[in-house]
Amino acid sequence: MDDAIKCPKKEKMIMKNKFSTQEIMALVIMLVPSVYLGIVYGQLPATIPTNFGIHGPDAYGHKSQSWVMVVILTLVSLLVFGILKYLPFIDPKKTAAASPGLLKKMAVIIVIFMSFLQVVLINAMKGNLFSLERLLLPVMSIFFCFLGNLMLNIKPNYFVGFRLPWTLENEENWRKTHRLGGKLWFFAGILSAVLTSLFPFQYSIVIFLIILFIISIIPIFYSYSFFKSHRQ
Repeated sequence: MDDAIKCPKKEKMIMKNKFSTQEIMALVIMLVPSVYLGIVYGQLPATIPTNFGIHGPDAYGHKSQSWVMVVILTLVSLLVFGILKYLPFIDPKKTAAASPGLLKKMAVIIVIFMSFLQVVLINAMKGNLFSLERLLLPVMSIFFCFLGNLMLNIKPNYFVGFRLPWTLENEENWRKTHRLGGKLWFFAGILSAVLTSLFPFQYSIVIFLIILFIISIIPIFYSYSFFKSHRQ
């Protein structure tokens, strides 16, 4: 009788661990930079830029370092993807299981962005700085728009969102902080995408960092203010 009860639960757990079409597509997209680098590797100069500052490349190395960059960023992308996919199973609060679809979307968006970033960097190593200077910051801004939209309904957990002492201890604080943060990130992302596409890269990076600082700090102050005003 006990086995009959446990089997359906076990089957349900196995079903949850299966990869969806979205997740399989994300894994394929994750490999795009490696395939792209393999195709254009022969076109790279012997010495490539390995670091980029406001005024362009500021460090150089052998072109074999391009593979180091791609491998590291791909592993980071895979790690984030894995954490988000299995978050419902490792979240101590067990609340992440309430929004698996949202976490799946977030994982796919992050994988797409990480792959785009790698392709942009590979092009910059080839000497094409256009995509780095004109596309990177607007696309990163749109990335924040998507994250802000998903943040509106994310449930309390220890891995994703504004993981502050006050949000983790109070579900209402978490909900309202993320409602504010989600809207703020969405509209600030649109503003940043417009501004960074209009100004030269040297000014755009400053604008982007200022906006990023503002949208990161405001939810923190709001969460603490909510905690203070509702403390008994």
